[in-house]
Amino acid sequence: MDTNTVFLLAAIGLYFLAMIAIGLYASRKNTDLDDYMLAGRDMKPSVAALSAGASDMSGWLLMGLPGAIYAAGLVEGWMAVGLTVGAWVNWRVVAPRLRSYTEVAGNSITIPSFLENRFKDRTHILRIVAGLIILVFFTFYVSSGMVAGGKFVESTFGPDSFYAQGISINYLTGMLVVAGITVLYTLFGGFLGASLTDVAQGILMFLSLLAVPIVVILTMGGWDAVVEGIRAADAAGGGVNHFSMFENATLIGVLSSLAWGLGYFGQPHIIVRFMALRSSADAHYGRIVSTTWMIITALGAITTALIGVAYFNGPDPAKQIDDPETVFLLLSQIFFHPLVAGFVLAAVLAAIMSTMSSQLLITSSALIEDLYRVLGKRQLAGERLLLLSRAMVVLIALVAIALAANPSDTILGLVGFAWAGFGAAFGPVVIASLYWKGLTSQGAIAGMITGAVTVFMWGSVDSSITEIYEIVPVVVLSTAVMVAV
Repeated sequence: MDTNTVFLLAAIGLYFLAMIAIGLYASRKNTDLDDYMLAGRDMKPSVAALSAGASDMSGWLLMGLPGAIYAAGLVEGWMAVGLTVGAWVNWRVVAPRLRSYTEVAGNSITIPSFLENRFKDRTHILRIVAGLIILVFFTFYVSSGMVAGGKFVESTFGPDSFYAQGISINYLTGMLVVAGITVLYTLFGGFLGASLTDVAQGILMFLSLLAVPIVVILTMGGWDAVVEGIRAADAAGGGVNHFSMFENATLIGVLSSLAWGLGYFGQPHIIVRFMALRSSADAHYGRIVSTTWMIITALGAITTALIGVAYFNGPDPAKQIDDPETVFLLLSQIFFHPLVAGFVLAAVLAAIMSTMSSQLLITSSALIEDLYRVLGKRQLAGERLLLLSRAMVVLIALVAIALAANPSDTILGLVGFAWAGFGAAFGPVVIASLYWKGLTSQGAIAGMITGAVTVFMWGSVDSSITEIYEIVPVVVLSTAVMVAV
């Protein structure tokens, strides 16, 4: 094993140890299920904002988005626009009311329990349906993070990687390592541990997405040289104009990308951060921090992709890459000292692991708080309930690992499916529950089922209408059914 590989492994190893240490620290503050799942509703707005951003973006920010921009140009940037606007509206419209309503509605610590208490549904059907939807879609969502983790390790330490000397780790081994570390600190730290690690991970992602484009631009001779390289690559063929947000764009394509912003209102792992705020007034400051973080990191990811076009698509065919989603990883390894590159690459792990930890916790809470305690009519408390919740974290992780062992879709494809499922199933119901007194439990159930089932069926429909991102028509359909019932 050469010196460069040792430096790289040392940096990533330090990152892993730091995450585990934070999880162990947080575990000392978890005395009951409320602490484990919601950190006692005492989260500062800056922590909630960075935690929401880090758990939201996942591998999409450092792998999915740069890969899409690298392959198709700024026309794929509409997704970043839609997400930024959607996040701002989510903090403005949902955050303050949800924080207040969930405390008033029986001190609800999960979205399903809030909906049940909000509509006084004594049959528990609403809560069970919501819990099952979370269980199904989050299992796919967690597996997308594991796919990203496996790709990360393989592209960094695989047989054809930049640092392959003396070490060779395949996709499956890498996926298992990333999954294992994430499960470990989530298992002990709970919601507080996940949130504190999210803050560290969000800062690491922020700094990396500033450092990589700045250093590479300076090394390549300035922004003018980068622009010249991109134009040369576009002129050489492929029919892509990387600087245009409209060339090769279609109305359906642009609307589909912008529509990703609609999904925010129904993402349990994001809106649960609103429930954990100290008060509804904290949402204002949280909105400012969250939006600023998102704008800067998205611009960094987009710039990194464009730089990659100039560097990898030059006259030297040996530089060309096979997988566009690894452009950020490769640039950091080429242009940075291995120790620094290790910390930059740890930012990718941060993006992946922060999302996975939040999703594991939300899915565990759905199993225990919204399904086991309701269907089993068991009133466990204290350490036994904590132990069972932790066991569910492990169980969900094992199922997601099985799904991710042989990935059949891209990271963006897996995330897009789960994002649409939650956005369509929960988004309309959450907003209506906060702003419309006329909504009933039957309407909420009908809307959620319509949204979830239609997203699952969408891919099997052979029609030109399926070219649009399913969240658009399914949110409309889900809302219409909810209102009609």
